[in-house]
Amino acid sequence: MKFEILTIFPDFFRGPLDYGIVRRARETGLMDVGVHDLRAFTHDRHRTVDDRPFGGGEGMVLKPEPIFACAEELQIASREARLAPDAKETVILLSAQGALFTQEVAERLARLDRVALICGRYEGVDERVAEGLADREVSVGDFVLSGGELAAAIIVDAVTRLLPGALGNEASAHHESFSARAALAEEGVPSSTCASGGLLDYPHYTRPAEFAGMPVPEVLLQGNHEEIRRWRRRKALEKTRRFRPDLLRQVALTEEEQDWLAAMARDTLK
Repeated sequence: MKFEILTIFPDFFRGPLDYGIVRRARETGLMDVGVHDLRAFTHDRHRTVDDRPFGGGEGMVLKPEPIFACAEELQIASREARLAPDAKETVILLSAQGALFTQEVAERLARLDRVALICGRYEGVDERVAEGLADREVSVGDFVLSGGELAAAIIVDAVTRLLPGALGNEASAHHESFSARAALAEEGVPSSTCASGGLLDYPHYTRPAEFAGMPVPEVLLQGNHEEIRRWRRRKALEKTRRFRPDLLRQVALTEEEQDWLAAMARDTLK
């Protein structure tokens, strides 16, 4: 897989791309990242990449010419080809106005061969980039960043860890919070002792078995994998109900799990 990052701050990526899973994936050839300085595609002595918007307003906006010129040099496929059902390439404009980046989006991107990320800056990007070049606009959250570089680094990391061979334990990506790929047992819940099934993650404990007066839950020490699975599932439900109750609407729950949630609600009212 290849990421193409279009930015006016290429040095920003010297850190995020040089550590952990992303670094290992690059070194082993699982993925590659091209970081492209948009100032290299300007033609004035000041290497101007921004301008004041027509109609007035506060701040500056990224000009379209350097972005389109960079895309042309990268020989990015036509939009028609990129929107085909079997397309293996996409262009994303990182924007506060974009659709929310989720684990599901990351999983779709992980199936592609090439992803171009356009990093917005200043007060935004000339709208013709969104209309004539990008396939979609994506936001990493309901907040405003100074630019798209941080968002691009987040997307590269989230997608890279889903590539086959990127993680030491291949099953890890299936069992994490928000993953839509957790294996389901016949009763409709994750069969693994560590699958999230779309919920927030369950609590984790390491040695020592007791620390600062806080012991590890007894169920985790007894070796009964079915009991561990049920305990972890219930704890994941508790945590999701507490911090992200919106996720519960997206998860198939057994009758027993619905009873658990009802009991949790009653305990809250006491």
